[in-house]
Amino acid sequence: MKTKLSLIALATLLAAGGANAALLRIACGSTGGELELCKTSVNEWAKKTGNEVLVVTPPNDSNERLALYQQILGSGSDKIDILQIDVVWPGLLASHLVDLKPYSKGAEKEHFPSMIANNTVNGKLMAMPWFTDAGLLYYRKDLLEKYNLKPPVTWDDMAAEAKKIQDGERAAGNDKMWGYVWQGRAYEGLTCDAVEWVSSYGGGNIVEPNGKVSINNPQAIKAIDSAAKWVGTISPKAVLNYGEEEARGVFQSGNSVFMRNWPYAWALSQKDESPVKGKVGVMALPKGGANGRNAAALGGWQLAVSKYSKNAKLAADLVMYLTSPEVQKMRAVSNGYNPTIASLYKDPDVLKANPFMGDLFSTFTSAVARPSSVTASKYNQVSNQFWNATHDVLSGNSNATDALGRLDASLKHMGPWK
Repeated sequence: MKTKLSLIALATLLAAGGANAALLRIACGSTGGELELCKTSVNEWAKKTGNEVLVVTPPNDSNERLALYQQILGSGSDKIDILQIDVVWPGLLASHLVDLKPYSKGAEKEHFPSMIANNTVNGKLMAMPWFTDAGLLYYRKDLLEKYNLKPPVTWDDMAAEAKKIQDGERAAGNDKMWGYVWQGRAYEGLTCDAVEWVSSYGGGNIVEPNGKVSINNPQAIKAIDSAAKWVGTISPKAVLNYGEEEARGVFQSGNSVFMRNWPYAWALSQKDESPVKGKVGVMALPKGGANGRNAAALGGWQLAVSKYSKNAKLAADLVMYLTSPEVQKMRAVSNGYNPTIASLYKDPDVLKANPFMGDLFSTFTSAVARPSSVTASKYNQVSNQFWNATHDVLSGNSNATDALGRLDASLKHMGPWK
């Protein structure tokens, strides 16, 4: 794959500056309403400063995006000044990024300390938090009410309710109705989903902070085997190829009772053209049984400056603008992106637009991090092996006992982790 901007489709010139204007390039995602929001805010900054900004869109698939970033940065290219990076990438990309602390003027103190800690590598602030994420359960309020059901407490409750409503709606004429849609493709999204399942059953977190490989345990096995039973019963077999947008497409079209997704899906479900507008509830993901816990994977995206940028100071200024309280509030109100600034969770405008943000505040602040810190530069390999092992079980090609046993041996061989 050659390093060409043509690989990053939809490059759009947002602002025309004067003769002395600098040109910055920023990579923004395009899931949901991300791209338009990015364009709007970048355009505001460009007008204020008289500079030019080119917005480019990397692949939505996080694995493909990381590979592209690593290729561009590895070649020392200045083609992109600002990168939108996943919460698990600061350690992977740190050697190619600018320390933002000299440019932040203390702004990082407004953000969740856990996010700043996540983005700090060897004492250097490698990225600023842009929005945070945690896995949530979306459900059809109208359908639960129709069948006299309450929001589920455990995964087993969810599966039983999904089956009951799915069967009832199909009998009533909607043969497209499914009980539950989620992210089942073999990619980072499946790692997030599976980390939630395993953690909710008390099965640990693949590799623990002390470096112990913990994935091969009875609770983790139970969690993965339980999820495999959904495929072909309450979830379509096609879920094994679903990412976030495929799951949202089914749910928002009115053809699923439950959906696991990130907060961004809320605002889209409430748009005037949405078939499920006014019919959707949002709650914490279910527990893994009576003795389990609610567990949501920590997600979120950060903005970082490439150390190969010819305008690092200006790029840092744009990053500080985009991650400011004003811009984060606009993004939360208009499209439901969760702020990384605690004070915004008490803002009346934010809560009016996203009632669940206040109710589920603790879900966002106590989300389960993937083991990216302890596995450091090898995290991508660890996650790849985990999602492939999980996918094998979901596909019926293995059982969880065998798959996690093989994974355990491989991860121990790949270590030590401390």
